[in-house]
Amino acid sequence: MPSDKLLARLAATGRFTYGSPRALTISPDGSLVLFLRSSGPEDPVERLWALDVATGVERLLAEPAEGPHDLPAEERALRERLRLWAPGIGSYATDGSVVVYALGGRLFRVDVTTATVEEIPAAGPVFDPRPSGDRIAYVSAGRIYVHENGGDRLVAGESHVTWGVAEFAAAEELGRHRGHWWAPDGSALLATRVDETRVRRRRLADPSRPELAAPEPAYPQAGGPNAAVELHLLGLDGARRQILWNDIGFPYLSAVDWSEPDRPTITVLDRLQQNGRLLAVNLATGTTFPLAEFSDPRWIEAVPGTPSLLADGRILTTVEADDTQALAIDGTVVTPSWLYVRRVAGTLGHDLLIEGSEADPAEQHVYRLGPTGALARITHEPGVHSALTGGPTVVLTSGSLETARTRRVVYPGGLVRDAAVELGDLSAASPYRPEPVLDRVTEHRLPSAVLYPSGHVPGEKLPVLLDVYGGPGYQAVAAEPSRWIRKQWWADQGFAVVTIDNRGTPNVSVSFGQAIFRRFSQVTLDDQVAGLHELAGKHPDLDLSRVGVRGWSYGGYFAALAVLRRPDVFHAACAGAPPTDFRWYDTAYTERYLGLPDENASGYDGDSLIADAPGLERPLLLIHGLADDNVYPLHTLRLSEALTRAGRPHSTLLLPGVSHMTPDGVAENLMAIELDFLRRSLR
Repeated sequence: MPSDKLLARLAATGRFTYGSPRALTISPDGSLVLFLRSSGPEDPVERLWALDVATGVERLLAEPAEGPHDLPAEERALRERLRLWAPGIGSYATDGSVVVYALGGRLFRVDVTTATVEEIPAAGPVFDPRPSGDRIAYVSAGRIYVHENGGDRLVAGESHVTWGVAEFAAAEELGRHRGHWWAPDGSALLATRVDETRVRRRRLADPSRPELAAPEPAYPQAGGPNAAVELHLLGLDGARRQILWNDIGFPYLSAVDWSEPDRPTITVLDRLQQNGRLLAVNLATGTTFPLAEFSDPRWIEAVPGTPSLLADGRILTTVEADDTQALAIDGTVVTPSWLYVRRVAGTLGHDLLIEGSEADPAEQHVYRLGPTGALARITHEPGVHSALTGGPTVVLTSGSLETARTRRVVYPGGLVRDAAVELGDLSAASPYRPEPVLDRVTEHRLPSAVLYPSGHVPGEKLPVLLDVYGGPGYQAVAAEPSRWIRKQWWADQGFAVVTIDNRGTPNVSVSFGQAIFRRFSQVTLDDQVAGLHELAGKHPDLDLSRVGVRGWSYGGYFAALAVLRRPDVFHAACAGAPPTDFRWYDTAYTERYLGLPDENASGYDGDSLIADAPGLERPLLLIHGLADDNVYPLHTLRLSEALTRAGRPHSTLLLPGVSHMTPDGVAENLMAIELDFLRRSLR
């Protein structure tokens, strides 16, 4: 446990998340809200709860059973892809009347009405169980079984092939985390068949435990083979039919929807994710036909909830309109140019609930779009708001800098506010309320923020810490409380903490997000430097003669990039889990932005840090977990090797047993180590 009191508190409370409701699901009739929550602010073990919407009463449905909780390989991989690290019931599935979950490979069924928990014997270690009435489908060792009438039936399985599991590219980069889907009437399954025979294997050895065999997961490296993914209709009588589409031209299966009995749909993408199709499935023949085709000359930005087939048969897609991300129904734009659509949250009667932003990308609000195109904003308080729908019930989750808390309010009967109830939050409150000064800077109007130490006296010069991400897919500057708590700790150590969202990050405009097409480094570096200089003009207490930079993953890449290429601006860097050469990163992410290595060699060369090693003249701390199966340790080790060969002093911290996540106090201990490094380096 860290010696610093606040770092110790951050570690003990899971960064103030233990005790917060998570993984919310609304029953189909809207009468119940299911969720996971631990018992208190220092308890990490999550339990299953239900809120009765009519009465507002919460009931405990299930606690983790005693016994061995060793996770099957598929479960460990899924938790990595979801960045899920709390113990207990990590995920569950429900059809409204029952809930099923796996814990340590054991299968459990919960009767929602009686809160009766039953352990069900299974054919092997269980992964991703899903109920349909009295039946439960689950995966064990890459095979799909159906439990019914006290027995288990194998419905799909073969050696060297995995059934019912999302492959790495889908789970890590495409937003699809599952591989099997029940028919609405429980009569059959759609399931993926994944063949990774041609995919490159990478060994994840633990040098601190050489007696252990090293796992060798399949990893689709940029420019190399992907997993071969098929989709099959599986009858419970053993019948099987492959669902056919042009999988050579469209190899990525990004979504499957079987919510309507006779209308399953799938979404497929080409390898560079510039072209996609929403396909209807003919269950009788296994053939597919296009409902919608969509494309983008750079890349298709995935918007959750789209593309989809609406209940009335119309097609919902996203399009670019006036440099904003807009919704279209049957090709006609239905949202105004001032609304940047981020997500379609669901339906409420005949209306759509949409999450989006207006002029200020730091805020997110929920909107209701009627069938005639009438649009109404239903959240008005400053902050970041999101929605979940089920039947007539809506859950609004709201966080704001003013309250430094996140609230989850359940509205029954279509946003009936008089009957609203709030989900109980047992998490610890932050000991302070961070107050970042939000701004838009440079000609590109980059979202930015500056955090000062508590009690800072104007006129006192402060060293600057650029706490950065900077990559596509993540917005760092937002009016949401949790992302500023650790930044405020850094400020209270004596820094002016600066965060900037450069071009290439999402939720500002289409052109803003796509400015990094075919080259990451130059735009990212230029924008961060320009933003830092403009902020220093507005905040005279920022001492640009002492600038440190820290980040993780893409942020770690930027931190190393900064001191290697702009030592005139950045004077020390802590680079955590940096992808130092994108030729070694995965296909679906890298090729979406940079294209194929053989077709964009100059872009890959320009973004690689290895050739910059001889020019290092600033202190650099490289940090990497040796169990990281996302950004493999080879990235840090090869940059360290190049620096050593060039005779350039640097520091490398390798973490045995640590993956791309840093739970259980690891992140907080690293913060203390980084602080010591930055203080010594910036003097």
